[in-house]
Amino acid sequence: MRHLWRYVRYLLLDLPSALATLVFVPLLALGLVSTGLGLGLVMLPRMLLGLRLWAEWHRRRAAALLGTTVSPREARLRQGIRAQWRQLLDDPETRRDLRWLFRHIATGLPAGLVALAIAGTAVSSVVAAPLWWLFPADEPLTLLAVPVTAWWQAFALGVPQLAVSAALGRWALPGLARLHARGCLAALEPSPAERLARRVGELAESRAGVLDAHGAELRRIERDLHDGTQARLVAIAMRLGVAREALPEDGGLLARLIKEAHEGTEEAMAELRQVIRTMYPPILADRGLKGAVSAVAAGAGVPVEVDLGELGRVPAAVEAAAYFIVAETITNVTRHSGATRATVRLSRRDDVLLIEVGDDGRGGVDESRGTGVTGIRRRAAAFDGSVRVHSPAGGPTAITVELPCAS
Repeated sequence: MRHLWRYVRYLLLDLPSALATLVFVPLLALGLVSTGLGLGLVMLPRMLLGLRLWAEWHRRRAAALLGTTVSPREARLRQGIRAQWRQLLDDPETRRDLRWLFRHIATGLPAGLVALAIAGTAVSSVVAAPLWWLFPADEPLTLLAVPVTAWWQAFALGVPQLAVSAALGRWALPGLARLHARGCLAALEPSPAERLARRVGELAESRAGVLDAHGAELRRIERDLHDGTQARLVAIAMRLGVAREALPEDGGLLARLIKEAHEGTEEAMAELRQVIRTMYPPILADRGLKGAVSAVAAGAGVPVEVDLGELGRVPAAVEAAAYFIVAETITNVTRHSGATRATVRLSRRDDVLLIEVGDDGRGGVDESRGTGVTGIRRRAAAFDGSVRVHSPAGGPTAITVELPCAS
C-alpha cells in the first residue's frame, strides 16, 4: 500500500500542478507581445527562467518516482539583456521546457482527474457509507450506482465499491504514474540524436585538447633532444675528433677504436636529427607554418608556386600534420609525377585549414601502388580531416586536404 500511495500522491499532485502550469501560457504570451514595448525584453527571459525551475522540479519528481537519476540543468541568466536573449534562443533546453509545458497540461490534467476519481470513490466507500443517513431522502448516497437507504445497503455496497476501487487503483494507477513520469523525462531530456551530437562535440573537443597536448609534448621532446642530447653528442664527437687528430698515424688499436667511436657518434647525430625532423620539424618552431612550407617549396626539385593566405592561429599538432602533408606531396611530385611545375596553396575557411597541391605531371595516381597518398590520408584522418585526389591519366594532378583546426 505504501508503494501504491506513492503513485496516487504523484498523480494527485499532477492535477494542481497542471493547473498551475496552465498559468504560464498567458504569461509567456503576454511577455512575448510586450517585447515591442520593451517590458517583455526584460520580463520574458525571467518568465522562461521560472518555467525552467518549474519544469526542473517536475523532472526531479519523475526521476525519483522511476528510481533514476538526472543531471541538473543550468538555471541562471547571463548578464545583459542581449546575452540573456541569445542564451534563451540558442539553448535547446528552452525548447524542451516549452515542449514540456504543453505536454504536461495535456497529460497532467486527465491523469490527475483519473487518480482523483479512483481515490474519491475509495474514500466515499469508507467515509460516506457510514454516513448515508445524513443525506437527504430525495438525494440519497449512491454506491455502485445504487441509492443507499438502509444500513445493510451501506455495508453491502460500500465494501464491494472499496474493493473495486482498490483493485482498479492498484492495477491502473502505478502504470499511469510511470507512463506520465516517463513522458515528463522524455520531454525534458535530450533526444538520442541530440545526445549523440553532444557526445560527438565533447569527443571532438577532448580530441582537440589531446592533440594540443600531444603537440606541446612533441615540441618539448624536440627541444630536449636538440638542446640537450644532440648538444652532448656534438661535444663528444668534437672531443673524439680532437683525440683522433692528436694520435699518430700508427696509433694501433687505440686509434682504430677512437676512429670507430668518432664515426659512430656522427652517425648517431645524423639519426637523431632525422628523428627530430620526423617528430616535430624544428623549422616549424623557428619560422611557423608559412615559413616551413616556403622552405619545403624552395628545396623542391621542381619550381613550386606558393600561395599562403591568412591562417590565423593553428594548433601545433595541425601545423605539424599540414607541414608533413605538404612535404610528402611535394616529394611525390618531384620523384614520380614528371612535372615541370607545381603549386601549393594554404588557406583557412572558418575552422578548416585547406591545403591544395597541384602539378602538371603525368597524373594517374594509384593509391594501391604506394604513391604516398595513403600516408597523407592517415595523417588527415587523425584530425577527422578529408583528402580528395583528382589525377586523371595524362594529368594534371590536384590533391586537396581539409584539416579541422578549431582551438
